[in-house]
Amino acid sequence: MNDVLANLSPRSVWGHFATLAAIPRPSGHEERAVAFVSAVGESMGVVPARDTRGNVVLRIPATPGRERAATLILQSHLDMVCEKNRDVAHDFDRDPIRPRLTGEWVQATGTTLGADNGIGVAAALAAATDPSVKHGPLELLFTLDEETGLTGAKELDPTLLS
Repeated sequence: MNDVLANLSPRSVWGHFATLAAIPRPSGHEERAVAFVSAVGESMGVVPARDTRGNVVLRIPATPGRERAATLILQSHLDMVCEKNRDVAHDFDRDPIRPRLTGEWVQATGTTLGADNGIGVAAALAAATDPSVKHGPLELLFTLDEETGLTGAKELDPTLLS
């Protein structure tokens, strides 16, 4: 985990966010982010499902005792706004985001942070992976290419979700 984020709470959220911040994910190039969320699902025994656009859903079973709860869909998108300061050398196709703390704020060094919607991705993964979170069935939906046209959402195959 990024040392800057290592002691932030809740650790389950910030751990996933730190991993995601290290993954370049401009719009149209979310393959590595797809691999990351898929690997998290697979580590839990969940087989990722994808539609023809490439959107991903992880169907997370309920925690024991919550099996009869309604399924909750948590949606977030995997790409990020890619902007940098003029004086910063940063390649969004290759370079990780460099988070820093400014007081109580998490910011990026010379670039956008990717918190829209990286924190949503991290929170959804934390809900599924943190054993202290008790939940009914979850469907974690990760869409693509939101920042340049909402393409993933517009082309979402509704049969991907229950």
